[in-house]
Amino acid sequence: MRTIIILGAVALADCVDVAEPDGQRMFAQNCASCHGLDAKGSGPMSRNLIKMAPDLTTLASRNNGTFSRDYVMSTIDGLDRGTHFSGAMPEFGAGDMGDTIIVERDGLGTPVPAELLALTEYLERVQE
Repeated sequence: MRTIIILGAVALADCVDVAEPDGQRMFAQNCASCHGLDAKGSGPMSRNLIKMAPDLTTLASRNNGTFSRDYVMSTIDGLDRGTHFSGAMPEFGAGDMGDTIIVERDGLGTPVPAELLALTEYLERVQE
């Protein structure tokens, strides 16, 4: 009887719809106060910063037309930041950025927090 209950619970777990992280919603909740809803650096808190929040829609154009996902993810995470970064930008990797998923590139799988990936993909979509 226990086996049937456990198998039933496992089968039902597959039916539960788990929402995927929404990068645009995450940006609005965590980034727009400084970077603006349009990601151009004009958020209401930006005028209070010592260093202006950058225009995130030009990340690719400032990098010879290439959007560097690794650079963006490590910046958001807080793993790799140069001295030119403002201390006002939180290190989001210190918090919970959701379940880890495997992102495969060139045959190599890398574990990445799902919310970090969703936010990075949103920023890639808003490039001008």
